[in-house]
Amino acid sequence: MRIGVGLPNTIPGTPGSRLLDWAREAESMGFSTLATIGRLVFPTYEELQALTAAAAVTDRVGLFTNVAIGPVYDRAMLAKLAAGVDQISGGRFVLGLAAGWRDEDYVVAGKEFKGRGDLLDADIEYMQRAWRGELVEGATKGLTPNPTNGEGVPLAFGGANPRAFERVARHGIGWTAGGAAPDDVAKGNEAARGAWSAAGRAGDPRLWSLMYYTLEDADRATATAYLGDYYSDMGVGMAQQIPADAESIRGTVAAYEAAGSDEFIFDPVSADMRQLELLAEALGDRLRS
Repeated sequence: MRIGVGLPNTIPGTPGSRLLDWAREAESMGFSTLATIGRLVFPTYEELQALTAAAAVTDRVGLFTNVAIGPVYDRAMLAKLAAGVDQISGGRFVLGLAAGWRDEDYVVAGKEFKGRGDLLDADIEYMQRAWRGELVEGATKGLTPNPTNGEGVPLAFGGANPRAFERVARHGIGWTAGGAAPDDVAKGNEAARGAWSAAGRAGDPRLWSLMYYTLEDADRATATAYLGDYYSDMGVGMAQQIPADAESIRGTVAAYEAAGSDEFIFDPVSADMRQLELLAEALGDRLRS
């Protein structure tokens, strides 16, 4: 099982230089992927912006938006930005998308919250046309750099509903479970594989899971303050369940591996570099396997 780590792009007060240091160290420690989460209405670094910076200071580690709320972006600009990250990283980027669940992100973006699934589907079709070099509505020239694979930026999708799994099967390379419990992740992984097979896709979809973590000097109070701010009441409950020692870190990996995920992302609740070091120590040989 591959093990990645989140960038601290959503932790308020994180200096920009910390994202670069985090990216360099995570790659040197052997993490498989640097991932971002994000929303519009929070004092965060935008996900593709953060991953472009990470791409510039790394050579091998994967880059993943886990996930970006696609419909709050201008679709032409998102197509251009994603193709740029793909090229700058040398093909290490996966654009993870979902429709999201917070209406205020849509209000601020000037988009309709109702019907956001339809918006996301239209965005996907539009971006894939742009990446193929087709002229989109109103354009007299292409919009984006050529994707490194010659076809399009690889896509993954979040969401635990039939429509999300259909997107995976039609347009994606895989499904990301978000912060669901192992039993729910197992059901979602099975649904993603079923949709993939029903669509006649060869091989298997990639399957990601994630969870926050805190170790030693970043205590439960830190986790509660950050997650409560980011997710409101739901975040306070999340903070009480996240792994907080080496044994629970390794147990978390084993549980999600048993659920059928093939890559797990640990997201930090603190931008302290010591948290990255402690995570690598806790994972030990699992990080290098």
